[in-house]
Amino acid sequence: MSNQNKAYSIKENTIIINRELTKLDLFVKDFIDVLKRHSEYLIVSGFVSISTGRTRGTEDVDVLVSKLDKTKLALLLEDLFKNKFWCYQGDTLDEVWRYIENGDSIRFAKEGEMFPNMEFISVDKSKPAKYFELNNPQKIKIQNFAFKIPPLEFEILYKEIILAGEKDIGDARHLRTFFSEIIKKEKFKEYEPIIKNEIKTNS
Repeated sequence: MSNQNKAYSIKENTIIINRELTKLDLFVKDFIDVLKRHSEYLIVSGFVSISTGRTRGTEDVDVLVSKLDKTKLALLLEDLFKNKFWCYQGDTLDEVWRYIENGDSIRFAKEGEMFPNMEFISVDKSKPAKYFELNNPQKIKIQNFAFKIPPLEFEILYKEIILAGEKDIGDARHLRTFFSEIIKKEKFKEYEPIIKNEIKTNS
């Protein structure tokens, strides 16, 4: 697949965004460099559109993570703390584990700072839409920062159908425009029932 858009190109199924790294990118990269040593992950929501050129601020970055058992969580926390991150929910394994065990999200930021932060969302088969996107990632790269996002069509529909806030609709509109040359209509048809099923699951 090739693309002539100067803002991005595609190489070996990876979307290459042609811009310099920002402070937010570097923060996310630092976190992902640690996280990927311990678990599968997927960056979702606002950072997807921001990373592809949408101009808007954000204080948190959402990351889906395969649900960890307590032993793996302990190793991840040790690694994050060693790399100067702190957790909003607690300084000990037992404190943080209570949130993971209950299926609640947790947040991490750099030591001495509140923002930006990473919202860490545990995912397993009980969250079918999130589980699907986690297991069907799209690779993306900015300079030396390679990371994973949902399929573009999935991200667009999720924002339009599930989230549906003003920023989310703006994000979806940006993605539809920015990637108009590579978006596949048949993928929308494939992903729509998966996403709408989340509404049924949560109702």
